[in-house]
Amino acid sequence: MSSPTKRRIYEILPGAIVWITLIGSVVLSFTYPLIVIGFIIVFDVFWLIRIGYYAPFLLISWWRYRRALKHDWQQDAQRLPGYDKIMHLIMLPTCGEDIEIIRGTLNTILASTTPCDRMIICLGGEARFYEQFSDIARRVTEEYGSRFCRFVTTIHPNTQFGIDEIPGKGSNLNWMGRHIAPMIEEMGISPDHLIVSSFDVDTIMHPQYFSCVTHAYLTSPSPTRSSYQPVALYNNNLWEAKAPVRVAMFGTTFWLMSELARPEQMMTFSSHSMSWRMLLDVGFWQKDIVSEDSRIFLQAFAHYHGDYRVTPIYLPISMDSVDSVSYANSLLALYKQMRRWAWGVENFVFMMEKFLPDRKMSFRVKALYIWKQIEGSYTWATAPLLITILGRLPFWLASDTYRSFAMFQNTPFTLQRLMQFSLVGAFISAALAVTLLPPRPAHVSRPYAALTIVLQWVLLPVTGILFGSIPAIDAQTRHMLGGRFRLGFNVTQKNRRAS
Repeated sequence: MSSPTKRRIYEILPGAIVWITLIGSVVLSFTYPLIVIGFIIVFDVFWLIRIGYYAPFLLISWWRYRRALKHDWQQDAQRLPGYDKIMHLIMLPTCGEDIEIIRGTLNTILASTTPCDRMIICLGGEARFYEQFSDIARRVTEEYGSRFCRFVTTIHPNTQFGIDEIPGKGSNLNWMGRHIAPMIEEMGISPDHLIVSSFDVDTIMHPQYFSCVTHAYLTSPSPTRSSYQPVALYNNNLWEAKAPVRVAMFGTTFWLMSELARPEQMMTFSSHSMSWRMLLDVGFWQKDIVSEDSRIFLQAFAHYHGDYRVTPIYLPISMDSVDSVSYANSLLALYKQMRRWAWGVENFVFMMEKFLPDRKMSFRVKALYIWKQIEGSYTWATAPLLITILGRLPFWLASDTYRSFAMFQNTPFTLQRLMQFSLVGAFISAALAVTLLPPRPAHVSRPYAALTIVLQWVLLPVTGILFGSIPAIDAQTRHMLGGRFRLGFNVTQKNRRAS
């Protein structure tokens, strides 16, 4: 079988499994409803086990997160051998953001416990925003240039776009990395002593984030063979965000926190840190993908034949939630963001092409990562629909022939009890969400704020379908069809008020 044929099979497979499930559930509910009922029971039991597995790890991560907030990471880091050699490169790709967003991030970096003379800032713009970015670059260089070890700006040209490059964060980061590499070499910084942090430009770091990463790097047995993943919060404008947006963003945070407590098959997500040595070895970020945050991990994982991992950092970084002036536009922006995240299904093709032929990578490692990718994509697209709608179809559509069966009569009570048990995960998430809230801004009234934070979790079944299943099905269907249906990089619409 030729490589292009294999690639098309890999592209089709995740979406095909989803559509077989969806269409099969409807058709069989008419013709063989007992098969659908049996499948739904098995799936609901699997989902209950998954929640029972998820909840303890979420609580463990939350406890470690609270403990890490109280720790003096800078004091511990500067006592370690090699601390004086460590430098930080902070890469901030932009795409038309306002100067106040950029200033907010730079001010946060200045407030870090890690000395700023150990930091190199690279601010990357896009040529399609040339005039706006040139003005911003000039102004922030004047304001902040002398306050760091180096302050560099780059502009990613549009002329690079083609078959092997698309407009997006990955291609911009690739350009930034290649542009700054000669300067790093000229400065005499060892690739093993440079920690790179790739951040969305709206990222607000905990003051001790870089100190904590330095500590983790210096205490790791193989620091260059690891990425460093913090807790991703979306708190910058959380109080102004719409209720469905808050539920979706908290859901993302809790998923990541549960992963941090069991990082054996974890991949990086959103803003995180890594070594310069790894970036040089893999040739920087790929230029033709959307999900650059997880793909850079997989590039390293494949390059080192599975000898690469994620090290949890239990300190928060905070980014903007999607928001717009109107409610409808906010929900549309949320849908597009969730669809972009679901486009991580493109990693399945990369894993199949890189992992399967690799004889140095163990079969167990290959199987675990590939299974987690395909299972995650499948449940993301199907679980909310199977639990809330498709699981009820046999009882609505089946003929009278089947309604006398004991299985048919008893299953609704069984499913109801299973779903009652599964609500434990939602209650835990709702309780923990309150502890992660940022301080309430003065312009947000206390009664209104308290009421929405409590009531927003009622929307979980609806948000699970509208901003879980549907965008995931959309992304996987586009990936399956390929060609002009493929998804490009979507810049998230945000609307942060000045504070």
